[in-house]
Amino acid sequence: MTPAAQPEPLAEKWPDGAGLKIGVVASRFHSAIVERLVAGALDTLLQCGVLPEAVEVFHVPGAFEIPGIAQQVGRLGRFDALVCLGVVIQGETPHFHYIASAVSHGVMQVGLTLGLPVTFGVLTVASMAQADARSTPENNNGAKAARAAVEMARQYRTLRQRRAAG
Repeated sequence: MTPAAQPEPLAEKWPDGAGLKIGVVASRFHSAIVERLVAGALDTLLQCGVLPEAVEVFHVPGAFEIPGIAQQVGRLGRFDALVCLGVVIQGETPHFHYIASAVSHGVMQVGLTLGLPVTFGVLTVASMAQADARSTPENNNGAKAARAAVEMARQYRTLRQRRAAG
């Protein structure tokens, strides 16, 4: 009996971002980490074919403010998807849990309310070392969130076209 042939792994290709407009919402708190997330997101969007002039970055003071501005940006109707980036690091008080929960639920609610892909690239970590590890060029959650935004924007567009076609 011969072993079953193993399928070739699918080559991971960049989702097609041509013609998409993407909004990026980024907090300024823990700016060194967040700017690396933004750089990863912008690089990934470029790799996907999103033109630099089709990307707009909106900065907010901290992670808690991300859902509010994401909702306002989404209501503009100019973007095919939003990428939300920030950092929340656990401290000695329950503050971390309240902020992390509010931001994650708020970002999700924005996407559901507006019918718009809104991706979550907000690091919720126990330490600065963990934040550093998730914002490197090799492992960048901003890049992952941007890639997901392009993929989801394409899926939403396809579904809208199917609905319009009846």
